[in-house]
Order: sequence, then structure tokens, then C-alpha cells
Amino acid sequence: MGSGRERWIEHYSSAQEILLVGEGDFSFSACLARTFGSACNMVATSLESQGSLRAKHRSCLSHLSELKRRGCLVLHDVDVYEMDLHLALQWRKFDVIIFNFPHAGHFPWLRERNPQLIQMHKNLLKAFFENARGMLREGGEVHVATRDDYPYNRWNVEELAGEADLVLMEKVWFKKSDYPGYQNKRGGDIKSNKTFRLRNCFTFKFALQQYEHDYTCDEMSVCSDDY
Repeated sequence: MGSGRERWIEHYSSAQEILLVGEGDFSFSACLARTFGSACNMVATSLESQGSLRAKHRSCLSHLSELKRRGCLVLHDVDVYEMDLHLALQWRKFDVIIFNFPHAGHFPWLRERNPQLIQMHKNLLKAFFENARGMLREGGEVHVATRDDYPYNRWNVEELAGEADLVLMEKVWFKKSDYPGYQNKRGGDIKSNKTFRLRNCFTFKFALQQYEHDYTCDEMSVCSDDY
């Protein structure tokens, strides 16, 4: 890093290799980059193409400019369903992978409590966890910020993570004010540049499940040769 001094903002450090997925207008990434002073440790991605992103989020222009100026690798058209196969990502490992407020999209005929939309959200998270687990360094974490009230708690985030051998390490309040300049955008194609209410929001921190390994004869206190 520029000065060599490690800098922190909440759970994130300039010494960590950080991947951000599903960014809206990239204001969260830009907030981290400003705090760190350099973003060479960061990869920030969006599902949208660069052209679509600019049409939906006019505010992204200044954030993208700042990220690139500070050395962040910015990628577009990155789908969490196959992000581990992306040419710029498939050989990289990260200390933290962040997905803030995942959402499968807005549809005029579906409300958030609709079982069909809830299942779409769950499918999205399931794919994300399955892909993210293989992109972690040893001791790395996957962070998902989301609401934990109805109907969002029907997504069963912890259960979905568990299916990918990820276990909950910590669950902490998410406060927008902790990230100066961050604007939580709706995304999708309906009022995409609007923000949404943040109520009962948490950052769920997951890590890989650690399994006890099978001990070899050399590691056991008594071996069959002793009999």
C-alpha cells in the first residue's frame, strides 16, 4: 500500500485481498478505497455491463473513476452463478468476499413475500455461496449484508451457507452511516437508481467449516504396532 500503514473501516482492512460482488453504483467499494488510500487490494464487480450500469446508476461515474484512480480492478458482467470461472478471477483467492444486499430482481407482479421471488433470492444466494467458498484463502470469510426481518428472514441465509460448508462466525448490525458515501441502490429494472429502507440489517460473516481430519498412526498416541 502507499504508506505501508494498515488502515481499517469496520470489518475491512487495506491488508486484505477483498472481492466485492453485485455492486450497485460502486459507492460501497469507493468508500473502502477512500479509507484505504489505495484500492490495489480490491476487486469490485457488477452484474451489469458497463453501459447498462451507467444508464441505471448515473452516480456510478465518479465512483468508478475514483476506484480506477486508486488501483482497484473493476469488472462488469460478473454473474455470481459462475464468477469462479471468470478469466480475471478463477486463479485468485481472497481474504474477504462481500455481497451487500443480494437481490434477484424486482418484478411488477411479484412482492417480496411472494414464494416465487423468495425462491429466486435463495437460488441466487445458494449459487453465490457455492462459488465463493472455492475463492477463499485459508482463514478467509464470506460476508453477506441483508435484512433479517420478514420476509427476508425466509431466505434462510445461514442454512444456505451451511449447504456450501460455510459456518456463521459472527452476525453484526449493518449501519449505513459506518460507510460514508455509500448509497444502497435497488438494482434491477424498476426504479433502479432509488435506495431502499435499511431496517434490521446485519452483516453475516461466514467461514469454511473445519473438519477434524483422520489421524494417522504417527499422530495417535497408541498404534496397532504397540499391541
